[in-house]
Amino acid sequence: MNPQTAQTDAQILDLLKERWSPRAFADKLIESDKVQSLFEAARWSPSCFNDQPWQFVLSQKDDSEGYDRILRCLLEKNQSWAKTAPLIGIAVARNSFRHNQKPNRHAWYDLGQAMAHLTFQAAAMGLYVHQMAGFSETAARSELAIPDGFDPVSAFTIGYLGSPEALPENQRQGETSPRSRLKAAEFVHQGVWQSK
Repeated sequence: MNPQTAQTDAQILDLLKERWSPRAFADKLIESDKVQSLFEAARWSPSCFNDQPWQFVLSQKDDSEGYDRILRCLLEKNQSWAKTAPLIGIAVARNSFRHNQKPNRHAWYDLGQAMAHLTFQAAAMGLYVHQMAGFSETAARSELAIPDGFDPVSAFTIGYLGSPEALPENQRQGETSPRSRLKAAEFVHQGVWQSK
């Protein structure tokens, strides 16, 4: 069994058990129809008022100028491994509603759902997504011309699984160590908030 396969306390879909966020990616571009499917999955994610506040700035490695522009937005520690991924991007949320221009306090939540849809579509196609908080919002705005009214929320890489041996030694352990999570009882409250 893959050490990254989740050992769950209740039955969940195999797709969820096997999803994880690698740093080692194969040197293989993602086929254009698969890229289209990823963002079609994001498109059909639910959102408040069906506002769909998500935007994505992305590039595959065969567009070196665009790819390098996005890579420069990542913190150095993430650049060291992300540079092997065939696709890199920044997920962005529009912070006001289209229909009335009022603040949308759910935009980041909705963007997260769109990324989740994309992530599981990727898993179903044999692709892996690694999302990151380790990027510079300032650099993303500058490098990618993200306008006011839009928030760069996270960075991400997508690709086929590669060999951990391609990573620097200090990053290999995370690729082969079993994953862990809090128990559901630590964050699920029945009827009223309970001190845990």
